[in-house]
Amino acid sequence: MFSNRILRALLLALSLGALVSACAKETPTASNPALSDPHAQLDSIVLGMGCFWGAEKRMSETPGVVDVESGYANGDIAGSYKAIIAQEYALRSGQSNLRNHAEVVKVSFDPAKTTLETILIKFWESHNPTQGNRQGNDVGTNYRSAIYTHGPAQQEVALKTRAVYQQALTKAGLGAITTEIAPLKNYYPAEDYHQDYLKKHPDGYCGLGGTGVHYPGSKNVAQAKPAAPQLDGKALHFARQLVVFEAEDCPFCKQFKAEILDHWQSPVAIQSTLNPNAPSGWKLEIDLFATPTIVLFEKGKEVSRYTGYSGQAAFWKWLGFQLLTPAQQQIAFEQGTERPGTGSNLDEHRPGTFVDPISGAALFRSDTKFESGTGWPSFFNPVPGAIVLHEDDAYGMKRVEVRSASSGIHLGHVFDDGPAPTHKRYCINGNVLKFVPDAGK
Repeated sequence: MFSNRILRALLLALSLGALVSACAKETPTASNPALSDPHAQLDSIVLGMGCFWGAEKRMSETPGVVDVESGYANGDIAGSYKAIIAQEYALRSGQSNLRNHAEVVKVSFDPAKTTLETILIKFWESHNPTQGNRQGNDVGTNYRSAIYTHGPAQQEVALKTRAVYQQALTKAGLGAITTEIAPLKNYYPAEDYHQDYLKKHPDGYCGLGGTGVHYPGSKNVAQAKPAAPQLDGKALHFARQLVVFEAEDCPFCKQFKAEILDHWQSPVAIQSTLNPNAPSGWKLEIDLFATPTIVLFEKGKEVSRYTGYSGQAAFWKWLGFQLLTPAQQQIAFEQGTERPGTGSNLDEHRPGTFVDPISGAALFRSDTKFESGTGWPSFFNPVPGAIVLHEDDAYGMKRVEVRSASSGIHLGHVFDDGPAPTHKRYCINGNVLKFVPDAGK
């Protein structure tokens, strides 16, 4: 399966025709003083951790790192994003056997302030080095884990740290490290729009901190917070459970918490965690690659996920498509209407509250419901702040649409022919209402 980024670029890649490889053996760029001058104050190393956007962000957080540049390395083709996407397609379709570049970051650091071992510890802990040609949703040889060195000393440290981290991964029940460790043959800086990408384009996700397995013996381990405990699957709702995978220092996780989690009323149980692994005894379809990631589990297995956070409307729509029937989805998201007299809640008169079926937010109290004779549940007043109104010019009519303020779903329309005291008739589709009776009723 192609990754999302490969699929988005596929049409552009196919237009390239034959790949150009005249610069396939280009030497490392001289912009890095460590590669051009062995006596320079800075040193550098080239690392592949999957998509270089998240890798750039993670490595730039390391004390002593002075610059992180996204780029392409150790392939046999031209060094550009278009070329590597086209080459990956050619490899998968059997049209080429040229080696593709890895998406990498060139990490320049001050040896007086940090060590190569510290840089590599951050590298090992910041991605999953056991996945081969994949990181999270991104699949392809260009997403391989790699350490590309510029001398025997770097090679030695890379091999040493790999051996130490492998012991920790094995103890944690993870597989063998697949990271390629080799001399740097060629390096191309990525296009300007790829540099500092997550700073320039905060699309609502943050890099995830790898497997959650600490590198043993690190000077930072004693000072670091203990790894977050794995959720206990037996303590969660086996039938249906939402899990929010978060990370420390992730602004979008904090935004999701403030706008969604802190006001959670949805009928689906939800639990957040800083541990990137599935609850014990449960299964993720693929490893996580970014936060926040909200995963819906049913009977201990992942059935859907939502990665990133860019606002309430998009999240509630995703969840709505998991919870609602096709008939409900047609009303909620396509401004549909149930046939009169066929919807649910038409004859519901018990004391209680009609709520949004996705968010669980209160919409109407039963004591504002009245018999309108229209065939749809009708109310003369909503719960304060529960709805928003929009002009609706569909079908050549002038109407006022009623939407849920929490999830944004379509509920119905409001008219000026209702009873006192408001003289309003909120004509609502019963199939997008959930009734919650008052306690003891």
